[in-house]
Order: sequence, then structure tokens, then C-alpha cells
Amino acid sequence: MKTLTPKALRKGDTIGLISPSSHCAYPDKIGQAIGYLENNGYRVKPSRHLNCIDTNPAIADQQKLHDLHEMFLDPAIKAIICLRGGAGASRLLKKINYDLIAANPKIVVGYSDITALSLALFAKTGLISFSGPMLATELYKPTPYTEEHFWGMLTSPAYARSLQNHPDHPITCIRPGSAEGVVVGGNLSVLSSMIGTPYLPALNDSLLFLEDINEPAYRIDRMLSHLNNAGLLAQCKGVLFGQFGNEAENTNAENFRQQHIFNYYSEETHNGPVMRGLSYGHIRNLMTIPIGARCKMTISPTGNFSFGALNPVIA
Repeated sequence: MKTLTPKALRKGDTIGLISPSSHCAYPDKIGQAIGYLENNGYRVKPSRHLNCIDTNPAIADQQKLHDLHEMFLDPAIKAIICLRGGAGASRLLKKINYDLIAANPKIVVGYSDITALSLALFAKTGLISFSGPMLATELYKPTPYTEEHFWGMLTSPAYARSLQNHPDHPITCIRPGSAEGVVVGGNLSVLSSMIGTPYLPALNDSLLFLEDINEPAYRIDRMLSHLNNAGLLAQCKGVLFGQFGNEAENTNAENFRQQHIFNYYSEETHNGPVMRGLSYGHIRNLMTIPIGARCKMTISPTGNFSFGALNPVIA
């Protein structure tokens, strides 16, 4: 399948807003995020059902699909940013009009539960999307690091060649080496639930990146075991573990258990490089990562790390 590269954002372009997953309980954050985008020189178009609440999933799905398809059909919309994660995006995958999206490739941004949408778009159309900040979680008040990666990735074709980790996120080398592959990944819980479906891209030429939030070590173990038992870890050319925060048990002991788990499953990969500490996850200083882009990663035994795209991720 041919990779679809969306066009870069330019000042004055219109950005569409959708909510494929959960709603936001703090609508003032949406207003702040809209103001932030407008202050940076862009027009903003909220979708008809942005932040609607309907406890009937059949009605909610119809609304979400309407908004998603409308944004791809509208020629004025140059990028689509998701409201937040939560739950619900995976229910849409069987009902999306992928032919419509393939005919109108655009920037799509979101992470967490939006992992399901991003991976499905790449698997079914080849569209590169961006796992990065969302309206109600970061963009209402982004940090300088998050801003730099977000705008750099969406506006400059050269930016993705070298993605720098945040200095507050120490890098651990689990296995040194260098590898090239197609970047696939996102939230571990969501990705593991997609195994066995046609919406998970092939991992046989991939650099797999993963994060999660509030998952104890035993559940991380279970999900990585599922990937391993399905034969998927062995196909990866390299693995980048992001941030695995646990607010309920943020202890050194929990971190130690996680490290043992990451070390264990690194032995199941294709002898490629494995690192931990990527500035990606449910964190304030968030890297924007191009899902579907061909990238290269290098990690030395001392933790010297480089990561970047080999080809432009936007046109």
C-alpha cells in the first residue's frame, strides 16, 4: 500500500475539531485551545457534535462518524485535531469510509484512545497521522516543548528528521543498536486490543513505540505477553518505550518492576535496539510522533539516542 503524506499546515488554514472518543467535562479548556490555535494564525471549525454527550453508543457513534467524514469531505479543512482520549474510538473502525479518507488525505492529530483511529487509518489507507497533543489535554495550555514538536511536525517537512527527547526524561538503553522501520504504536492498552483485527498495521518492518497510564506492572506484563504470544514483538525492528506513569502507585518499586518487564520482552524482539524513556505518553512535555512514517532509531550502551524520519512526513 502506498503511503499517503498529508499537506503541511500554513498560516490561515482551517483546522477542524472532532471528538471520536470521550467528551471533556471542562468545556472552558476547549475555548482556551481554540483561542490558542487562532492566536497562532489559524481558523478553527468545531464539528457539529464536538463534545456531545450521549450514553447510547449507537447514537454517539453516528454523531462521531458524521463529524469525521464531514471534516474529510470539507476542502477548507487542512488538519483535524481530536478533543481528547478516553474511550469509544475503536467502535468506529468498522464503519469508517476509508475510501473517502484515502481520496482526501489530511493531517489527523491525537493519542491515547485515538491510537485506534490512527492505526486504522494507516492500515486501511496508508495515511500518515500524528500521535500528539489534543485540545482538552495539552493544547489549552501547552508547554514550550509540546508546542515546538507539534507545530514543527505539522508545518515543516524537515522537522521530523531529528526528534529530540525532553531533558527531564532520562533515556535507558535496554539493547543498543540501530534500525530503520515504519513507526507504528501508541497506547499499549488500545494497541493490544486491536490484535487479530484488520485495523492493526503489520509490524514486520516496524519501529514500535508504546506508552500507557495508570496500568500496574502486572497488566503491562499481560499486554506485552499478548503481543509476544501473537508473534508480533519478534517482527519489530526496534522498540521505543515511552512514559508509563502510574498515579495510584508511583513508587520506585513499581518502576523497578516495569523495568524488569521491559527488559524481559526486549529479548523477544528481532534483535533490534530497545530503549525506554521516550518523551511520549500522558505527560505535559509531549513529543509528536508520525505514525506510518519511515524512521531510524539509534541507541548506544551509554544512552546516546537519536530518532527521526528518513522521508518527509508532510508535503
